[in-house]
Amino acid sequence: MSTPTLATSSTFVNGDVSFWYRESGVPARRPALPGNLEVDVALVGGGYTSLWTAYYLKQAQPDMRIAVLEKEFAGFGASGRNGGWLSAEPPGQMRRYAKSHGREPAVALQREMFSSVDEVIRVATEEGIEADIQKDGLLHVATNAAQERRLRERLPALRAEGWGEDDLIELDRDQLAERVRVAGARGAQWSPHCARIQPAKLVRGLASVVERMGVAVYEGTEVTEIRPRQAVTAHGTVRATYVIRALEGFTAGLRGHRRVWLPMNSSMIVTEPLPASAWEEIGWRGAELIGDEANSYCYIQRTADGRIAIGGRGIPYMFGSHVDQRGETRAATQLQLQAILRQHFPAAEGVAIDHTWSGVLGVPRDWCATVHLDEQTGLGWAGGYVGHGVTSTNLAGRTLRDLILRQKTDLTRLPWVDREVRGWEPEPLRWLGVRSLYVAYRAADRHENSGLGRTSVIARAANVISGR
Repeated sequence: MSTPTLATSSTFVNGDVSFWYRESGVPARRPALPGNLEVDVALVGGGYTSLWTAYYLKQAQPDMRIAVLEKEFAGFGASGRNGGWLSAEPPGQMRRYAKSHGREPAVALQREMFSSVDEVIRVATEEGIEADIQKDGLLHVATNAAQERRLRERLPALRAEGWGEDDLIELDRDQLAERVRVAGARGAQWSPHCARIQPAKLVRGLASVVERMGVAVYEGTEVTEIRPRQAVTAHGTVRATYVIRALEGFTAGLRGHRRVWLPMNSSMIVTEPLPASAWEEIGWRGAELIGDEANSYCYIQRTADGRIAIGGRGIPYMFGSHVDQRGETRAATQLQLQAILRQHFPAAEGVAIDHTWSGVLGVPRDWCATVHLDEQTGLGWAGGYVGHGVTSTNLAGRTLRDLILRQKTDLTRLPWVDREVRGWEPEPLRWLGVRSLYVAYRAADRHENSGLGRTSVIARAANVISGR
């Protein structure tokens, strides 16, 4: 048996943050913090959460003094590396939000996620941010009997959580094939509440907008410690009425936060542009986002320039919560993603891989995102979006705005506000647990692909242990 090899292009790149910066290049850093500073709000981290929070605060109170503090450059983390899903899928387990706060608040959170997709599109349009946005919805595709059964059995729970008949539509294999032909597909569910985006274009555009509004964005400025009303850096200390932590998967690098959110690694590959003949065979004419129903699932987009970008959990976690080598991806992970690409789209067999990269997302121990603000200390945070942060960050930004302005609104009553979550286990339990779980998920997928007609007991056990 021959050893699989990665088919790469002559311009192949591994890392360099992500493919999304390929066209424009990795941006030069803005100036660092010049020294001690006093502001109204200090936002730690230069991703979507901080930028959306700054945007809405400045709209509400133009004279507010706001500083964004970023170790690398705005958009270096998940905001500039994600799969480009502007999706209404919730940032957590809705059954847990419902258990702690009741069904109606949980449904309210889901409905806010629906409207947040359109809110991002509205702001991008009004502010002139060109981010390859196209709203053609999201397809969840089942490619074996177990996945199909899982898809159908989950539908009643989704209906109870706020997904109405117009929000989630079942498709048989022929209806799916009218949108896209996925090899072996047995059926799918389609939601209109999702748009394809180019993530780096969105985050860079948003950073430029808030700068024009008067927000100070300091790059090359690592916050090493957060104290009540203070953010400490090597360049000086920023004193603020409110200090908001918005580091997502990089939270573990902050002093005292090693076990708050687990930095889960996710990796992507993107092909060269496909020839017209391949697109004709695949039949994917729109910009629907695609996810499969495997236990170790993948996420896919058709890029604006005619490539396929596909991602998944290669090496999901590194010992000690280590996080980043500027997006570099291991060879085994690249091969796994290439195999999934060819499995779903045989027409892509001869198409070379042009770029691969990785990034981290933040995962709380109960897999539920939180937004918090403590008036006594001035400390707050938002994050733990479990891979659904592109839309959730916008909702979190508007929620933080209301909390900072001390306004009691429908957003501040959502069930993710002030949610308390215990920390992750210490090492080596954390590493052993996460690595074992994903070995189990892959084993479960192999069993299901071999003809098992229901969710593998291995996956069921892994879900219980992980808290998913």
